[in-house]
Amino acid sequence: MWSRTNRFIAVHALGFTLFSVVNCVNWIVNGLPERFPKLKVMWIESGIEWVPWLMQRLDNDYKMRTSECPALKRLPSEYMREMYYSSQPLEVPDDLEVLEMTFKMIHAETQLLYASDYPHWDMDLPGVIYDLPCLDEKAKRNILGENARRVFSLDVSDRFPPPAPK
Repeated sequence: MWSRTNRFIAVHALGFTLFSVVNCVNWIVNGLPERFPKLKVMWIESGIEWVPWLMQRLDNDYKMRTSECPALKRLPSEYMREMYYSSQPLEVPDDLEVLEMTFKMIHAETQLLYASDYPHWDMDLPGVIYDLPCLDEKAKRNILGENARRVFSLDVSDRFPPPAPK
């Protein structure tokens, strides 16, 4: 497949994303979310704009061919909404409504984790999240750190002690 591309940008734009798509599809249609329901699954370094497309595509096909996925008890998109995603590289379209819909579909406030990919050329500074007008302060705080703290059970109490009672 890659031999059909003749520019680095083509391989970069497709590479991580297509591998995530293939692995996510296989994960879901083979019933692994049902087999390992407590396992936290995260898709990293492939952006997030592929997720809504795959949710819709898999749901559509699943409704017509449920017999091919006998282990599934819900729509594929429902399993995908419980997965985690990293923000990098965050594709920020000219039309922010597209990004807002993507955030809504993946439940970004609880399922998206900021990633920078520093020091690579396509890295994202925290401002890529913080400067988005479609996110409230709580969502920004969650994506920029709280979701990672929760997902990885990080104890930061010694560094950020809770406020003293008044």
